[in-house]
Amino acid sequence: MNIRIKQEESTELSEICKLIEVAFANMQESDHQEHLLVDRLHKSDTYIPELSLVAKTDKGEIVGYILLTKVEIVSGSEVHTSLAVAPLAVLPEYQNKGIGGMLLMEAHKRAAALGYGTAVLLGHKDYYPRFGYREAIKHEIEFPFDVPSEYCQVIELIPDTLHSVNGIVRYPSDFFE
Repeated sequence: MNIRIKQEESTELSEICKLIEVAFANMQESDHQEHLLVDRLHKSDTYIPELSLVAKTDKGEIVGYILLTKVEIVSGSEVHTSLAVAPLAVLPEYQNKGIGGMLLMEAHKRAAALGYGTAVLLGHKDYYPRFGYREAIKHEIEFPFDVPSEYCQVIELIPDTLHSVNGIVRYPSDFFE
């Protein structure tokens, strides 16, 4: 099975939202609203079309999706633009085949090419570190959520970018509606 990673087409949002619903349906930690978040983010000024990626089979079926949108990391009067990974989703029957990793790595590559130096995520403490994510608190970056710090993670997309970034992640209001 060959998987291609490509930028989402505007006509694919409905199919993407269905994929996200199915991918998160049995996830205990989920509020099962991820598909609604994606729909809101597509309409926000934090949306970056080049960082909305799908994984497709040879037959054109969308089996995975990743979205990176703009967030800020704020420390006093300093504001650093970063990206938030939300969500990364793969259909259950295609999970554990490396598709999520392919999506993540391609999104990182494209984000760095666009000049984004860091990305943050709230995600599984055992999955994301294999792709370079580290506990954000170790870099003096905090999240506005009441969750254990090992789930709050950050990655440096462009070398030597993270050393000058610290503060609190500020998500746009679209994440909370």
